[in-house]
Amino acid sequence: MVDNPRGAMFRVIVPNQHSRVTNAELFYDLVFVYAVTQLSHTLLAHFSLIGAVHVTLLFLAVWWVWVFTTWVTNWLDPELTPVRVMLFLMMLGGLVLSTSIPTAFEGRGLWFAGAYAAMQIGRTLFWLLVTPSHRTLVRHNAIRILVWLSASAVFWILGGLAEGQSRLWFWVVAVAIEYVAPAVRFWTPGLGFSSVEAWAVEGGHMAERCAGFIIIALGEAIVVNAATFADLTWTTGSVGAFLSAFVGSIAMWWIYFHKGAEAGSAAISQSQETGRMARLAYTYLHMPIVGGIILAAVADEVVLKHPAGHSDLKTVFSAVGGPLLFLVGTILFKHSIRGFLQLSHGVGIVALAVTAYFAGEMSPLMLSIVTTAIMIVVAAWESISLRSPAEQ
Repeated sequence: MVDNPRGAMFRVIVPNQHSRVTNAELFYDLVFVYAVTQLSHTLLAHFSLIGAVHVTLLFLAVWWVWVFTTWVTNWLDPELTPVRVMLFLMMLGGLVLSTSIPTAFEGRGLWFAGAYAAMQIGRTLFWLLVTPSHRTLVRHNAIRILVWLSASAVFWILGGLAEGQSRLWFWVVAVAIEYVAPAVRFWTPGLGFSSVEAWAVEGGHMAERCAGFIIIALGEAIVVNAATFADLTWTTGSVGAFLSAFVGSIAMWWIYFHKGAEAGSAAISQSQETGRMARLAYTYLHMPIVGGIILAAVADEVVLKHPAGHSDLKTVFSAVGGPLLFLVGTILFKHSIRGFLQLSHGVGIVALAVTAYFAGEMSPLMLSIVTTAIMIVVAAWESISLRSPAEQ
């Protein structure tokens, strides 16, 4: 990783120095602010069991195309023009992908599938073509990934051409292929399994990129809540719901960033197997964290519009399920970097589960306040407990 022959597009990695996140990468991320908004609005508009399945599958696709690009830009240098152009083309594909989300299971399925397959295959093909011939392990990895993504692309396109339940099943197969691939180290006939050494990453950059996506999700929730609140009549209930949603977002930020993000960056930077940690902690375990934030954003909008009365199933599922999913993701993420389960997070998960049992008797506003209070307790508990050197 330290060499950078003339003409190569790879980052120059300096020992004991993080590779910074470039402006081109941050610009690319703007597309995914829109994607996250589309996911939360689509779930809100189709809040049913099948709607939740559809949105979950679309979320898995959005996360996967973003995180795969993050891996590639961890190796390639976005300050170089060809890499920037690749990112800008990915942005165009991402816009098509995002605008297709609300009707991906209706009229724009082929647009969604085509954009997704083009982004995954196009980026991987670019990576392969710009990799110097002497970097055999990297080239073999690019070939392995290209084979797996090409196989999944067949099912994405078939799903885009199909209708109804057939589309769902084709896309389930496509997602399964892509998510299983890293777990089996992209085994490919003739090339076998990829080695752990071939997946080395610059840990600080990977941690910062994934932390950036958490900011995207939290920021999207705050902006949407503010826009919704601005259009409402400002009553005691709506003001209370807005404040609860805002404080809840701060609590989520505190739980992830106050101790966890910094510890994760330090752990992966010091690890002898950065690729293995990046795959588990940042590729897989960040999914429930982001998913929880999106689900909580749905709850915030529901409560803002209807703060009074009894909480229906949609309100309970989103208001409790969002923070619960977020805490499950963070406790697993922190376990992967610290080696122990955070007691504060475990208690928070239990408290949210108990709250779900009584939630139907609460008003949406009261339910929002209770779940926010639980998240505040978790954030404060962790901050206080980790002041002790014995628990660092």
